[in-house]
Amino acid sequence: MTAVSPPPAASRDADRTVVYTDGACSGNPGPGGWAWIVPDGPFGAGHAEHTTNQRMELEAALEAVRDLPHPLEVVSDSTYVVNCFRDGWWKGWLKRNWQTSAKKPVANRDLWEPLIDAVRAGDVTFRWVKGHAGDRWNDYADRLAVEAAFTQTPRSGDRTPEHVGGPDSSGPGRAARAAAPVDRAEAKEADPTGREAPAGHRLVVGGDRDLVASRALLTHLAEIIDAKATMFEDLVVLSGMRMGGESAGAEAARRAGVPYVAVLPYPDPAARWPVAARETFEDLVADAAEVIELQKKTPTDAASARGAVGRRDAWFRRNAHEALVVGDDQSGETARFVKGLREVLGDDVWVVHPEAF
Repeated sequence: MTAVSPPPAASRDADRTVVYTDGACSGNPGPGGWAWIVPDGPFGAGHAEHTTNQRMELEAALEAVRDLPHPLEVVSDSTYVVNCFRDGWWKGWLKRNWQTSAKKPVANRDLWEPLIDAVRAGDVTFRWVKGHAGDRWNDYADRLAVEAAFTQTPRSGDRTPEHVGGPDSSGPGRAARAAAPVDRAEAKEADPTGREAPAGHRLVVGGDRDLVASRALLTHLAEIIDAKATMFEDLVVLSGMRMGGESAGAEAARRAGVPYVAVLPYPDPAARWPVAARETFEDLVADAAEVIELQKKTPTDAASARGAVGRRDAWFRRNAHEALVVGDDQSGETARFVKGLREVLGDDVWVVHPEAF
């Protein structure tokens, strides 16, 4: 599996409309907004009083596919939306009568079903773009969605809006938080890495470094992650991507169709790994929804590398909502990892013993 990237300009249909979509939510759940915008063209935005981020991402894509002429290319920063069509999740849902691989009802079916029907009936492609990374039209869609979530007022037009009104710092929601001043010294003290955790319900995965995951074990982990995704629509998996349990957790997330973030202690930690392990690492990182490097410099000795991994584990403890660990939780490095997590998360640390598979 390869990373989603824009196709070469020459390969795109000359008459294919490109539309950027985004969703926003103040709280999750909470008041939400959705938006779509065609570069230098029309736009539309709407709202919901009580909803989730995922539903607003879906609503934005659905409204765009319904309102705009085909052929159409939908550009979204939501892996939840893009991967469904890139990886064909919807085919399995239809085959299983709208159940996940864990035999759970597909979340947000009321939005997925009309979107999938519209895509199948038309000529629609999807492309992922990294959010909040300087893409002008992704930023426009984001601002329109945030505005709709805050004002709870629809908006549309035939040309790019000259002004996208935002709330002042007294209001709720993502835009209000963005407008508020940031005490950088306080933020640095709270997290010495200075790296903000991704939005969503964050599940850390890890485990024994010498683990060789069987097909049965990977299937079991994917079923656990899939079941978590039915409970938390904004689930995101955090993996350190090291050999063994960490890479197995990322692979399981990929199989379950759940976005995962590669949290690296420093740049290119796989540089000295065996060829096969390095190739697996590069493949998984390429498919990650986001890559976070917690320090800019590569360690020059083993002690510095261990220190960087320790800081990464501390970052996990600060930012995790739950954890899924594969391996021996009674001794060794994995046991220490589990102990640290349980001191923060209590019973929300789940251990899978690989010998059962």
